[in-house]
Amino acid sequence: MAPLQGITVIDFTELLPGPFLTQSLVELGAKVIKVERPPHGDNARRMAPGVFNAVNRGKHCVAADLKSPRDRAMVVELIRAADVLIESYRPGVMKRLGLDYETVRSIRQDIVYASLTGYGQSGSRALLPGHDLNYQAASGALALSGLPDGEPEHVFGLPVADLCGAVYGLSAVTAALLQRERTGIGQHLDIAIADCLTHWVNPRLGAYQAHGIDDLFHQRQDALNKPAYGVFRTADGHDLTVCALENHFWRQLTQVLDLAPFDSEEYFDFDARARAASEIRSLMKQRIASWEGAALEAALKAADVPVLRVVPPNDVLAGAAAMERGLAAAGADGLLARFPVRLKGMNGIEVPARPEDYGAILDGEPGRKC
Repeated sequence: MAPLQGITVIDFTELLPGPFLTQSLVELGAKVIKVERPPHGDNARRMAPGVFNAVNRGKHCVAADLKSPRDRAMVVELIRAADVLIESYRPGVMKRLGLDYETVRSIRQDIVYASLTGYGQSGSRALLPGHDLNYQAASGALALSGLPDGEPEHVFGLPVADLCGAVYGLSAVTAALLQRERTGIGQHLDIAIADCLTHWVNPRLGAYQAHGIDDLFHQRQDALNKPAYGVFRTADGHDLTVCALENHFWRQLTQVLDLAPFDSEEYFDFDARARAASEIRSLMKQRIASWEGAALEAALKAADVPVLRVVPPNDVLAGAAAMERGLAAAGADGLLARFPVRLKGMNGIEVPARPEDYGAILDGEPGRKC
């Protein structure tokens, strides 16, 4: 039996954060019914069909015009039989649609109702539009990006805030279901993506507070100017990640790369290395540039130094590591990653149909598989 078998979720989300959350619920065994507004449905169908396939596989998709009495009645019946409703509109939209929490609770009293938005249901930012980079800016995370002596940069190729919000949403929904099982009471979950990413900044905040680092320049130095921690290019053009933070890793690294004068006892202290971080990285860059990638990776692994080459996205799931872990599964157009934690009873990902399987609300079983 899958972990969430028997749980039905009504999905009023679009684009990435909400659909990623609800697709994870599918992989955990829930039945997810995605309700889309005609004529075109989720904007991701037109803007990014590959993304749409990746984060909506295995869902039942239905088109519902909530101004139509027939469609509205069908949606009400879907809600009546549901355990969870998840929406990602700006505050006030679901109320205008007649599907706010209080209205939905009158249909299904113990519903777990989750609102996943950029800035939450309350506060001065609540009604602002936003995307991933805006939420990174709001959280403090973006201020710690880029080069130590530079300015904040949009350098990460994944929408980290959006995905962070989705993961917190998944945790909150499953916790609320457990709480409902114990108490019989549902609830409204107010999930703000900016708040979620701010929670991830806590380790940095703790470090700054402990060391009295108050100004942004020194906070960036502390976060970004790490010795022996970075991406380095080899003679044959391979990029290797080398992460020798602890003393025992540092000792091994100095032996492989011949990092004199930084191999003296003075530098078997992290603070001493941090003060010389720029010089250490410069020397490492020179040394590593003289090695062939495969040879250096093998030498550092043999010395038990944390090292791994940078793997392009298209190569990850076809690689040996993903195969060994059972991580790869078939998607609509190629391999995708499974939910990374295998709980008892979890089935493999169902290969989704194409977007043209978009159907109108039908009598009986609603819609078609996405």
